[in-house]
Amino acid sequence: MIMKLFSNSSRSRERFLEAILQSAIEYAIISTDLNGLVTTWNEGARRILGWDEAEIIGKPAAVIFTQEDLQAGVLEREMAAALAEGHGSDERWHVRRDGSLFWASGQMMALTSDDGEVEGFVKILRDQTEQRENEERQRVLMHELSHRIKNTLAVVQAITTQSFRNASSMEDAEQAIAARINAYSKAHDILLQQNWLGTTMATIVEATAINLGLETSERFKASGPVIELGPQAALSFSLVLHELVTNANKYGALSQDTGSIEIEWSVREASGDKRLNFSWRELGGPAVEAPSKKGFGCRLINSSLSSFGEVVVDYAPTGLILRLDASLEKLQYKTYSDADE
Repeated sequence: MIMKLFSNSSRSRERFLEAILQSAIEYAIISTDLNGLVTTWNEGARRILGWDEAEIIGKPAAVIFTQEDLQAGVLEREMAAALAEGHGSDERWHVRRDGSLFWASGQMMALTSDDGEVEGFVKILRDQTEQRENEERQRVLMHELSHRIKNTLAVVQAITTQSFRNASSMEDAEQAIAARINAYSKAHDILLQQNWLGTTMATIVEATAINLGLETSERFKASGPVIELGPQAALSFSLVLHELVTNANKYGALSQDTGSIEIEWSVREASGDKRLNFSWRELGGPAVEAPSKKGFGCRLINSSLSSFGEVVVDYAPTGLILRLDASLEKLQYKTYSDADE
């Protein structure tokens, strides 16, 4: 009778432990013998790794490791750590039945008998791929944010310094700084509305016209196909167009009632590379002469656009002409590179 009670108690305990093992569906719980052959495979392992229990029992547990880790002896090191320290940490890529990879976090421990003899190993792991991807996205976003802040501060510093250097009075400097930073800010607003993925050339041109009160003017004409610009290109064009319109209002085509501005852009193929042809042309204004020294606007145009392609500024007597022949790939780049630091 006593033996029967012990027997029933033992079976109840086994069923209890089995129920716990199979209910832990968020964890892959795998036991192996000393040769690394699978002896236990729970429901969590089936869901995470893809193999059914019947097809994996008796097979090497090494199948869940990448070839690179196997060649590097990772499995052996985990087992050695489990024997020496009681557990071996697991934080690496693993392989599913279909060959896909997932990022796992877990432990390997030694299995011992009642008399303390090592009988095998138990490996417990959890799929942490989503968490790792979120952490990687966070890292990239912080890296990107750092670039944006540094670039923005550098631009504001340049605007402030150069505006004071070229202004005839403190009042002129204050007005120039406010107008330039406002144009830069408007471009940031546009990019934020698009989750900083970029915007179109037409949107930047339209924003410039609105910012300077030219949105309904027949003297400000723009045309071209839909062209996507990356964040850096959008900010550069915003500053450049602001400088060009401001200069046209003060000294160029828009300083006279008969003057006008034509902006055109198009895309062409050149040796397998898509290129943007952009042009700014002033017509009907006063006669133009090349300046004796380069002002902030001229330096800004060259420094902002030359990183994307070839910039040509022509001080034609009939009106200022600016042309840009740029790589569309560079203009559409979505993030800041290390070279921007």
